Amino acid sequence: MGLRGKIAVIALGWLVLISSLHAYLNVNWAAVLNDYRPASKRKITVAYLPVTCQLTCPVTDYISKYSLSGEEFLPRMFQGFPEIKEALISNRVQAAFIVAPLALALKSQGVPIKVVYLGHRYGSAVVVRKDGPIKTFADMRGKTIAIPSRFSDERLLLFRAMKVWGIKPSEIKMVEMAPPDVSGALAAHAIDAFVMGEPFPSQAEMAGFGRVLFQAREYWPDYMSCILVVRQDLIDSRPDVVQVLVDGVARSGLWLDTSKPHREDAADFVGRFYYNQKPALLRWALTKPMDRVTYSPLAPRKADFDMVRDLMMETGVLNKKLEFEDYTDTRFSDQASIQTPWKYEPGTAVAK
Repeated sequence: MGLRGKIAVIALGWLVLISSLHAYLNVNWAAVLNDYRPASKRKITVAYLPVTCQLTCPVTDYISKYSLSGEEFLPRMFQGFPEIKEALISNRVQAAFIVAPLALALKSQGVPIKVVYLGHRYGSAVVVRKDGPIKTFADMRGKTIAIPSRFSDERLLLFRAMKVWGIKPSEIKMVEMAPPDVSGALAAHAIDAFVMGEPFPSQAEMAGFGRVLFQAREYWPDYMSCILVVRQDLIDSRPDVVQVLVDGVARSGLWLDTSKPHREDAADFVGRFYYNQKPALLRWALTKPMDRVTYSPLAPRKADFDMVRDLMMETGVLNKKLEFEDYTDTRFSDQASIQTPWKYEPGTAVAK
């Protein structure tokens, strides 16, 4: 074989090696193979964002890998709610963690989904610059504050605070901004404040330039933001699978609320294997203090959703009065209430 032939063989071998490594590292083979399974046997795909409000999704996936039944579903990370919305509508995902107002808005538009569980309580905060002029919410007049979207509980939280302080909506400028961008925007003085879910308030605190003006619970007792929704066709055809999903999420929430070591362990494996975030950031968000965000009890409650619905109608993002039964299915949370926390400790081989 001549020199050119040897070079060609080496180049081909290198190409095969690189392509194989790329396929091994970057292709979700579990998801690919799942598409070829019979519909009745496929694992469901669950969408989530890299926020602590949705931590029960990766925790359930991670711990269930060590359980006797193995993986319970296929988690898929997104970077924003608009992408999750489109994936839900097109049935590319069958379940998703989204914010409650978005779920109500989608249901009012005819998207066939039902709320089956919550993702968390609390976990959102208004953050200002540590050395800035804003000392109380009254100082927000004339200022610019970033929100995740117009269909977010954080936006509704601001309206609740404005009522208390007698501030008109026209006196505060709200701008929609992707959560990963808000800390940098605050540090650069592009905005005066932001209201977001964790870990972004913690990110600004850890960096030294941010200060939490108030936590969500101060103006909204029992605050909830992210919830778990499931497509109606999956509920109709495979309710047993939906129950397994809700059971796993419920047990993960109880496990997270059991002890500080559990939360520190979750910060480690979720940060490294799911969120691509520094575990130290998640540890801060999950433990300073422990009730900064809570994961139980998380059964959907009519009073909570009626409040969200009424605020949405009052603030102009919902034009149809939905009833609680129209968009929730509490059968699964009723059954999940009998579940116990996962029996899993760091380094153990089996979860029960």
